[in-house]
Formats: sequence, C-alpha cells, structure tokens
Amino acid sequence: MTRPHLTARRTGRPTHLDEGAILNDNDGRTTWVLIDGENIDATLGGSILGRRPQPDERPRWDRLLDFAERQWAQSARGVFFLNASMGIPMPFVQALKAMDYIVVPLSGSPDEKVVDIAIQRTLQALLARPEDVMLVSHDGDFLHDLGALLAADRRVAVAAFSEFRNAGFATLAGLEKFDLEYDAHVFDAPLPRIRIIPIDEFDPSDFLR
Repeated sequence: MTRPHLTARRTGRPTHLDEGAILNDNDGRTTWVLIDGENIDATLGGSILGRRPQPDERPRWDRLLDFAERQWAQSARGVFFLNASMGIPMPFVQALKAMDYIVVPLSGSPDEKVVDIAIQRTLQALLARPEDVMLVSHDGDFLHDLGALLAADRRVAVAAFSEFRNAGFATLAGLEKFDLEYDAHVFDAPLPRIRIIPIDEFDPSDFLR
C-alpha cells in the first residue's frame, strides 16, 4: 500500500465508515474525491516503478484534496477505499485520517472486488445528491456509473496516470481528465514515466542539458 504524507491537511471534520455516513455532512455543493487505493497502488508499484515505492515516490494525498478544491472552486471531501481482507494497515489509515480523509476498509470473499463494489455503490448513491465527483482510478468498471452522473449534469473527473487509464474513459462526453503527477502534482520527485507531449508544450531545453 502506498503510504501517504504524514502531515495533516486540516482538522475538525468527522469521519465515518458506513456508506450512509460517508454521504452526509455537506454544506453546499461538494466535490467527492473517491480513491481506488488498490488500483493506484498496483499501478504505481507494479506498472511504473516495478518495485515498492521509496518515500519520495509516494503520493501526497493531501495535495489531491487541495487540487480538487482549486479546480472546481468548492469544498472537497476525500474517501479512500482499501481492501482490508487481510487486516487494517493502521499507520496508513491513521495518516490518511490525519489528512481528513474518510477511510473505508473493506473485506469480502477472495473472488469479490470489494473496493470496486463499494465505489460503485457510492457513485450510485451520489446520483441522488447534487454533488460532483473526482474518481481516482484507472479501472473501467466505473464507466457506467460515471456516465449516469454526467447525464445528470454533474461535474465528473477522473484523476490517474494518463497512460494507464482505461480507454473507455475517452468515450464519456464531458468527463474531465487529470494526471496525478502532471496536473495534481501529488509527487515530490519525477516518476520514471514516458509522457506523450502535446506539441504546444514541447520545449527542447527540457532535455538539451
């Protein structure tokens, strides 16, 4: 599991574990930042680094909430879903809670994708509320529920590593797409990624050194 930065972002907000409580405690319109911890962890360690991340290669999750608030100029609440079938990683959970994340540890049978199921249910519950969503995942299992939110005129975004994002996200009209490293800047050190550079952003001085 990728470890978060240990500095608290803000304090004073309640945290709850059940689905109903997650979707309470709003003042006005809110961006719900839903993090598929299992998916992000597997992509960072397995597909990008090929090993366990070093401390400066791990996401600073507090920055993601700040990014979400700046992006849409409204408050953001973070919900971090993790598979706890083998137990709860308490230092990780405590660090996330110190950054005011709602932490949702889940368990189930080996053949159940417990994190995916919980996120799908949360997206469906949000359909009944006037809220916006920023999903942090590469997984195409959420396409249907994101499409329903977009059809209901919500602001919806996916934040991930762009090159590993499921191709189906490109078919959702109105979906905003952000890169965790290049847009949200949740990493301190550059990751060993090969980025496709838009020609308007190409600067040869980046490599002529």
